[in-house]
Amino acid sequence: MNELILFEQKQVRRVRLYDEWWFVISDVVAVLTDSVNPQDYLKKLRKRDQSLSDAFKGGGQIVPPLGIEFDTAGGRQMIQCWNTIGILRLIQSVPSPKAEPFKRWLAKVGYERLEEIENPEIATKRMREIYKQKGYSDEWIEKRARGIAVRDELTEEWKKRGVKEHLEYAILTAEISKATFGMTPSEYKNFKAIDKPKDNLRDHMTDLELIFTMLGEASTTEIAKKKDAKGFPENKKAATEGGTVAGNARKELEEKSGTKVSTKNNYNELSELTIRHKKKAINEETSTNNNGYEE
Repeated sequence: MNELILFEQKQVRRVRLYDEWWFVISDVVAVLTDSVNPQDYLKKLRKRDQSLSDAFKGGGQIVPPLGIEFDTAGGRQMIQCWNTIGILRLIQSVPSPKAEPFKRWLAKVGYERLEEIENPEIATKRMREIYKQKGYSDEWIEKRARGIAVRDELTEEWKKRGVKEHLEYAILTAEISKATFGMTPSEYKNFKAIDKPKDNLRDHMTDLELIFTMLGEASTTEIAKKKDAKGFPENKKAATEGGTVAGNARKELEEKSGTKVSTKNNYNELSELTIRHKKKAINEETSTNNNGYEE
């Protein structure tokens, strides 16, 4: 999936790959420098900054740039692209006034991150404030925060038990979701018509969906511990069993209540519901007199 983004009326090409955005490096350099020859500017920049040159080769924690095919006026061509982390590292090395706003933003983000490392409560508070600004209810935010803690506990357990991050985590998560809701996360996104690839499925879940997600992951953690699951195959079995615990509970609730837990409601519908509930509460409060009786 290729897309164009605009920055100060200039185009920056990007492509979605490996579940993240990759940006055309020469486009970014052109935007930040107004250079007529971005490729030549980049070569000179790498000569001046050895650490940037090392980053291009994958030095430290930075993934090296990739050659990705794009349609150009001269036909399909391989163009060098970098992911978000790489592009941010590149911006740090550009001695241009246009790069200064980015550098100030990076400094601010870095400072906030150090604050959060020293005091994790700050990170939690910021997260809650962001969700509140988006229109989520306090009750929903509380469940979302608890769900993050349950997820962190699960991934820490996977790490200790030899599960490899990213791909294997994604497979195990899909197993839990499939057993809990009858859908993998990608299928669930389609079910809720979530069209933005970067959107987190859980930010589009209702309270009950979050609760059963937590139950599936907490059950998986407990089963993995009790059975002392080692490696990917054993933890995959634990994931299926943990998800099944939540899936059975979901089915029982649906049978008793006559209502499906999984809904097509996404963030847009959830925020509208929250607004309606708030308006209803305000109306009910204003329609009550000082003696507490409805007029």
